[in-house]
Amino acid sequence: MAPLLDSETSSVRGAAWLLRLDRAELRLCITFNRGVHRAGLRRLFRIASRLGDGVVWYWLIALLPLFAGRAGLVASLRLALAGLAGLLLYRLLKRRLVRERPFITHRAILRGAAPLDRFSFPSGHTLHAVSFAVIAIQAFPVLAWLLVPLALLIALSRVVLGLHYPSDVVAGALLGEGIAQVTLLLPLA
Repeated sequence: MAPLLDSETSSVRGAAWLLRLDRAELRLCITFNRGVHRAGLRRLFRIASRLGDGVVWYWLIALLPLFAGRAGLVASLRLALAGLAGLLLYRLLKRRLVRERPFITHRAILRGAAPLDRFSFPSGHTLHAVSFAVIAIQAFPVLAWLLVPLALLIALSRVVLGLHYPSDVVAGALLGEGIAQVTLLLPLA
């Protein structure tokens, strides 16, 4: 057998770390996933998850310049840049870390909605929900009453629907916050 290359060794170590994390989070995943057994909750979280596919964010990007002029245009540019950065980052991480989704790894987890891609870590829905909410609220604080609950629902939906582990969502939120903060530093105004 050929010796492992450095990148293969780190991938094996990374996979082992994620497997331990999967097992540690299983009980919490099962607890959250009970929500898919209730039709009303399942419907609510499917809608939240679907909104997190991008629908709300595309509309926000399109409407802010129309309703808020130059300030809306600047916010929309920041949102678009954050969206692109988030997409590139989470795709890179998913390809490198290849963490299977909870419903794939554990039979006790029911899939409550179809995933957009195969791998779980980090949650792209949460990453984008947090980054967009932070940027939009920074520009227009009045939107907080709508965007904070929406971002929380989107993040929670990913675990309830069996599509992500809690750590995927936490990592997505932290990455989304970081992307938002970097984007807010850009001199676009």
